[in-house]
Amino acid sequence: MTKLIQIEDLHYRPDDLPPEQPDILRGIDLTIEAGAFVALLGENGSGKTTLIKHLNGLLLPTAGRLWVDNLDPREDRHHRALRSIVGMVFQNPADQIVASTVAEDIAFGLENANLPTGEIQTRVAAQLAAIDMTADADRPPHLLSGGQIQRVALAGVLARRPKVILLDEPTSMLDPLARESFLARVRELHRQGMTIVYITHHMEEALLADQVVVLQQGKVVMNGAPTEIFSQEDRLRAAGLRIPEAAALARDLSRLGWDLPSGILKSEDLLAALPACPNPQAQNRPSTDTPLDGLADGALIQLEAVHYTYLAGSPLAKPALRGVTLGVSARQVHALAGANGSGKSTLLQHINGILRPEQGTVRVGSLHLEVPDTALRTVVKQVGLVFQSPETQFFEVYVGDEIAYGPRQFGVADLRERVRAAMTLVGLDFEAYKDRRLTTLSGGEKRKVALASTLALDQDILLLDEPTAGMDPGARDELLTLFLELQAAGKTLLIASHRLDELALVAGDFSFIQAGQIQHSGPRQDLLTNREALSAAGLTAPLAVQASQALIEKGWPLEGLDTTTPNRLSAALREVQP
Repeated sequence: MTKLIQIEDLHYRPDDLPPEQPDILRGIDLTIEAGAFVALLGENGSGKTTLIKHLNGLLLPTAGRLWVDNLDPREDRHHRALRSIVGMVFQNPADQIVASTVAEDIAFGLENANLPTGEIQTRVAAQLAAIDMTADADRPPHLLSGGQIQRVALAGVLARRPKVILLDEPTSMLDPLARESFLARVRELHRQGMTIVYITHHMEEALLADQVVVLQQGKVVMNGAPTEIFSQEDRLRAAGLRIPEAAALARDLSRLGWDLPSGILKSEDLLAALPACPNPQAQNRPSTDTPLDGLADGALIQLEAVHYTYLAGSPLAKPALRGVTLGVSARQVHALAGANGSGKSTLLQHINGILRPEQGTVRVGSLHLEVPDTALRTVVKQVGLVFQSPETQFFEVYVGDEIAYGPRQFGVADLRERVRAAMTLVGLDFEAYKDRRLTTLSGGEKRKVALASTLALDQDILLLDEPTAGMDPGARDELLTLFLELQAAGKTLLIASHRLDELALVAGDFSFIQAGQIQHSGPRQDLLTNREALSAAGLTAPLAVQASQALIEKGWPLEGLDTTTPNRLSAALREVQP
């Protein structure tokens, strides 16, 4: 094998980092072979994004050396060649969208390389077809969903045909079907010989790699094959990570006395290994049909027949909501699940008044948001929204000022303590982070700041758009626990996501949205076991549900029991196990 990337004792410290803060990277030594698929893991702030930005010359080392295909990024004469060799999809892909239409953005890098017009058109058409967005070629990127923007960014990179592609949390905003399609494309690129460096917080995705590298506090603490890395659960947990979900569920089932094969890491291997019930019993399977009207008796939030179209009346008009009816009860965690572009974000922005319906009604408590006289300031006092991309709601330069911004607008007296309390809730140390520039934070840390800036206002209703995207497993677990604590404190939460495994941990009621309409609403167990509803919405059942359905087919009497999370499945099995 040929060494394509060589890193020796690499250190990095940005100029604006406070003196008391340690270097972001602290002596990285790493070799990546040509054609390798490397998964780069680590908790938020461990240095993953900073490291890969050195590979295409966006950042230069404070100390140490690196070479990419024998090119030294510190030498200006190598920059043009380096950036033709190395392509990167950013953690926030919107940051690399520069043109006014999708097709123009994909063509941007090719035009800079002075390719012939015919070649540019051919490559752009091929990339549009590959990401299933030919019909959106003339659409402005700012009107796309987060998942669509991610696909456009990748298409723009691949159109240049680089040797190395750097992917920073590329599936964090993708729904299950888009994620599978994306991963299939990455696997094909790898088979074709492309070198891939892939940052992810999804351990299942790291199983696709040849090599797994774990960073912690700017240092490489683990480096090896996936089977080697994921056999060390204690070391991973110490680094803020977890073993793959299938491995964790296999471990839990083994603790029930089940004789499962050792070394299970993948979902398909776990499902294939599940045993038949030793004493099967006949079961009457209840219907999982769920109501379609989305209404909830005595709802705190109520939408009825809401319609909304972006750029209405223009040639680019695109309906986003098509008669949405939804009810959310007070003091509950309600999950809004759907594929990319299904209308989740648009719906949330109607509930806090950023968007107003073209038709229909939106009621939040006693406020009627379809009435023009209902002031946004009045709505914001009651309803907080954490955006899908946290940067879109930042106003300040420093973390503490950003979290204080909202309360300051409303004249809150105990401002410093409000900020401190909100930062503590989301796991940001007040003294360590209050004077940090927002630009120095990782994606997961920025998401924590966005949430803290909302919590500081102490609103009764919290709307959360893909709140765990970009968060490491440990931070994600802490955040989901916080959601339950907020519910216990009397808050009402509406969480939009396509991660049903996470939603199952916190939400009691679910609604599936598809093509701008609520198709199904009902209790967690009913919806997450409804295969037809899941498939129609472009969603995938959590692994625990898949396992329970496989066990039911093998004779286990689990029908009617809540098996929507690994802990609930284990509890149900203890109840029915002979």
